[in-house]
Amino acid sequence: MLSLDIVKKVIVMPKFLNIHSLDNCSEDQLKKSKQLPADEFGVTHVDIFYNTELGLCFCILDAPNRGAVERHHEKHGIKCDWITEVSTTGPSS
Repeated sequence: MLSLDIVKKVIVMPKFLNIHSLDNCSEDQLKKSKQLPADEFGVTHVDIFYNTELGLCFCILDAPNRGAVERHHEKHGIKCDWITEVSTTGPSS
């Protein structure tokens, strides 16, 4: 049986960037979100940027598709204002 690490190296999950309201999320809650394993939609957080002055959160996620990103956020009562698939110049995760 293949380990998850081997599968991750073989199957590169698409990356998505989304923007949504902070909705009173604390820095601690955002940090905890980054540590969670993939959810039932296959979504994991790569990184989270936020601006408390503007009340905005910018998430970089690994997800199978845009719909999974939407369902991931909806599960937490969050509506994304903008979602797009992105590429990176850095190493694949």
